[in-house]
Amino acid sequence: MKFVAVCGQGLGSSLIIEMSIRDILISMGRDDIEVEHTNLNSFNNGDPSIDAVICGIDLADSIDFENKIVLNNLLDKEEIEEKLSEFFKENAM
Repeated sequence: MKFVAVCGQGLGSSLIIEMSIRDILISMGRDDIEVEHTNLNSFNNGDPSIDAVICGIDLADSIDFENKIVLNNLLDKEEIEEKLSEFFKENAM
């Protein structure tokens, strides 16, 4: 399983999201998920290996992907954990 964190221009905020997601997944005991980061222009929404995309609310309308987790605050680990938990429940994972 693979998640990709996407940010707008560079790779700074998506790297921060990736590191937070990794920490949270470890605390959840989820070692079955690979996490990567990229910018919006490099993101390939047709990549069949991607199971979910995580982005900020500013990019929500710019990313066309079925399994999209949208964050209001990229630095809020509690929000990230909540949204990951919801995603796992909704998708029976």
